[in-house]
Amino acid sequence: MTIPLVKQVKQDIIQALENDELVLPTLPEVALQVREVAEDVTSSITDLTKILSRDAALGARMVKVANSPLIRASVPVSDLSTAVSRLGIDLTSNLAMGLAMEQMFQATSDVVDTRMRACWSKSIEIAASSQVLARHFTKLQPDQALLAGLIHQIGKLPILSFAENNENLLNDSFALGKVLSVLHPSLGSYILKMWDFPEELITVPKNYLQFEREVANVDYADIVQVATLQSYAGTDHPYTQLDWTKISSFERLGLDPTTIIAEMEDVSEEIIETQGALGG
Repeated sequence: MTIPLVKQVKQDIIQALENDELVLPTLPEVALQVREVAEDVTSSITDLTKILSRDAALGARMVKVANSPLIRASVPVSDLSTAVSRLGIDLTSNLAMGLAMEQMFQATSDVVDTRMRACWSKSIEIAASSQVLARHFTKLQPDQALLAGLIHQIGKLPILSFAENNENLLNDSFALGKVLSVLHPSLGSYILKMWDFPEELITVPKNYLQFEREVANVDYADIVQVATLQSYAGTDHPYTQLDWTKISSFERLGLDPTTIIAEMEDVSEEIIETQGALGG
């Protein structure tokens, strides 16, 4: 029954989307406000601090990041204003935008809640790797790469919400996993477009699993793709069965896929520190 169920659910979700009946996630209000400040060239650290101070949990996360090994500062900070000053507007806004989305990864069903928490945990792992990869192997913005990692699986949210109201799908773990893998890339880019994200990030969900894609220059989808593949190195995940030497994103990052584990050892501690800083 699984294959027919997958086909039926896929059709139902696409139909609901076309009929504007699929409940899509909305960007948290604090994220919208942070983005507005970040895009205003006249904005200041004070403006950003005022917005973040309205969300105690998010403000505390900013202070935590500012005190983490990621920033490598010798003097700890205890207040939000100093934390934002230390992080800077760009990193603070991208961090706040991404971390504000964590509140969306919650569900009433235990099955779906477990999936959502796993999805968010993976997103933090990929975000940490993406930021470090961007910093060391590209000229792209590390904080933007971090945000790309945090939002690359955003398309799974409406599918998991749909599953909460579909008992057959909820009770068939294989079918749910299949639907998620097939539909989340295109849905993710659709959501980011709806949220008015920049094109360089909109393309990430739909392209990060396109292992045969060829582009002229390295982009954020490349970074998230390599971070995703690297995260499964040494496991029996299906991605490890691919011929990584034929995946051109490694070349665009200047990395050798046959020695990726050894090459990443030099920055592994930095990735762990970044992941720890992003955690709750």
